[in-house]
Amino acid sequence: MPCRSWSLQAVETCPGSKGIDGELVDACAGCYATTGNFNFPNVKAVRANNKTDWKRSEWVSDMVQELDNDRYFRWFDSGDVYDVRLARKILEVMTLTPWCSHWLPTRMHKFAKFRKVFKAMERLSNVVVRYSSDSVSGGIVKGRHTSTIIPTPSDARSGMTVCEAYQREGKCGKCRECWNKGTKVIAYPAHGVKMNRLINVKQLAA
Repeated sequence: MPCRSWSLQAVETCPGSKGIDGELVDACAGCYATTGNFNFPNVKAVRANNKTDWKRSEWVSDMVQELDNDRYFRWFDSGDVYDVRLARKILEVMTLTPWCSHWLPTRMHKFAKFRKVFKAMERLSNVVVRYSSDSVSGGIVKGRHTSTIIPTPSDARSGMTVCEAYQREGKCGKCRECWNKGTKVIAYPAHGVKMNRLINVKQLAA
């Protein structure tokens, strides 16, 4: 990833990760942020601290100062904006850092109380809020900017922009499509042992 990120612990801060049956949706059942380096105690500690830290009254001003030299920023490479109060504070940070392009992927669009804040974010010229699909087979959700997972690059459909990080060992390189307001749907080819195993099982069962 070509920039820094601010994140929380996956699943426990992801109310949108579960379906009406209480089970993890497919995209979250194969989540990369629940495996590997994300399980190291020092990595978990940072995310646990973030979950408390954002509640400070000085958090917004501290984040604005922290982003002074950043040109791109990603919110939530794990976790989600689980609290409307957090969403409002992030909106403040975005508003006060017009020099920085912000990308916020989320499943919280499922909950009506978040939509007003997301719409306010999207009105900013430096912000893209991408509504994440639960699908791992290219299903898309309604929204101005969205994303989905596809089994392979060849499974992309018309109108989708395929993430090419898989061609660069997971690196973004010079690509900034996720931050691009002109890019409606990003399709991420499945990656990681956990996700690929899930897709294989689903394909065998089909």
